[in-house]
Amino acid sequence: MALSQQKPTRMTEAEYLEFERASELRHEYYNGEIFAMTGASEEHNSICMSAGFLLYGQLRNRPCRVYQSDMKVKVEAAKLYTYPDLVVRCGEAQFVDDKFDTLLNPVVIIEVLSPSTERYDRGDKFGHYRKIPTLREYLLVSQNKPHIERYLRQDDGKWEFSDATGLDAIVELSSIDCTLPLSEVYEQVTFTEDDGG
Repeated sequence: MALSQQKPTRMTEAEYLEFERASELRHEYYNGEIFAMTGASEEHNSICMSAGFLLYGQLRNRPCRVYQSDMKVKVEAAKLYTYPDLVVRCGEAQFVDDKFDTLLNPVVIIEVLSPSTERYDRGDKFGHYRKIPTLREYLLVSQNKPHIERYLRQDDGKWEFSDATGLDAIVELSSIDCTLPLSEVYEQVTFTEDDGG
C-alpha cells in the first residue's frame, strides 16, 4: 500500500482516530501528520491473500490471530499509526481503545514491497517497528520476484537477517512456529523473464 504524495494534514492522535474511523479512505498518521494511502496492485493483493491464508490455516486453534491490511497498528514510541499488509498477534490482544481497530502488540509484521514504499518499508518504517516491544519478526516480501527477507529479533535486541529466494524456498517464522513456502505465497503471481521468477 502506497502513501499519497499530497501535502500532509496536522492532527492530534485523538483527532486522527475520529477522522480515520469516519473516513472511507485509509490514512497513516505520523507525529501529528496524516498521509492518504493509495491502492495496491493485483500482484500485491494476491501475495497478501496467499500469505494471510497460509498463516490463518497454521494458526487455527492456537492463541494467535492474523489480520490483513484493515487492522491499524500503533507504534507508541514513534507516534505512528499504520496499516501493515499482514499482522500476527499472539495471546490476548491489546488495543488502543474499545473500538478494537488499532493493535498495540503485534508479534509478526509483513510488508509487501512496492516501488513507492520499498525505501520507507526498509528504512524509517522498520526503524519505527523496531520500537514495538512485542515485535519478534519482520518480513519484506518482493512482488517482482520470489524473494522474502526476514528479520528476527534476538534475545539481546539485535535483529538477525535471513532471506529466501526462489519458488522452492521456505521461510520459517520461528516466533509463531509457521512456514511460508514461496511456491504458495506466489501461487497466482506471474513474473516476467527479467524478474528472475
